Amino acid sequence: MTLELSSRRRKQCVAPRPHTEVDGVDAGDREHDFERLYRETRPGLWRALFAHTGGRGDVASDAVDEAFARALEHRAAIRSPVPWLYRTAFRLALEEVRRERRTTAGSPPDASDLAERGVEDVMAAMRRLSPNQRAAVFLFYVADLPVKEVADRLGMSPSTVRVHLHRGRRRLRELLGTDDVEVARDA
Repeated sequence: MTLELSSRRRKQCVAPRPHTEVDGVDAGDREHDFERLYRETRPGLWRALFAHTGGRGDVASDAVDEAFARALEHRAAIRSPVPWLYRTAFRLALEEVRRERRTTAGSPPDASDLAERGVEDVMAAMRRLSPNQRAAVFLFYVADLPVKEVADRLGMSPSTVRVHLHRGRRRLRELLGTDDVEVARDA
């Protein structure tokens, strides 16, 4: 898998800051903080991307790794690393999924194949959601994040997240063929 961003887009992802010592913290402490950030953030980010890509573990892993590599490269210029990582990884994964769709003629699973509501059926239904709906539904219901945190991680407003949650729930009800899909939390 090849993940690439144009130089213009790379500049949008990173806020310019001088490459000097930040707040009196030396390079060794920043390295330690980056390692801790990796250990604490990577699992949740990978799970979010796994759901976002419709169960594509290879795309999720590559996007997470590439986002962390870019963050390491630009760590002195990143003000808020967790939202930056989420936005970057989601963009990378989305670009890869779109690139694959252009090169292959694969079609999403048919809604009539969703007879039983096992994990595979829910994942198949999630694959049919738009990428933003899938990410919002996963982060809100599975990762148990509040709407504001979902919005911060996806780089959108809370009202936009609520719209994606509403449309995602409605679409899941249609795909699973029922009106009794329980909503565990209110947006």
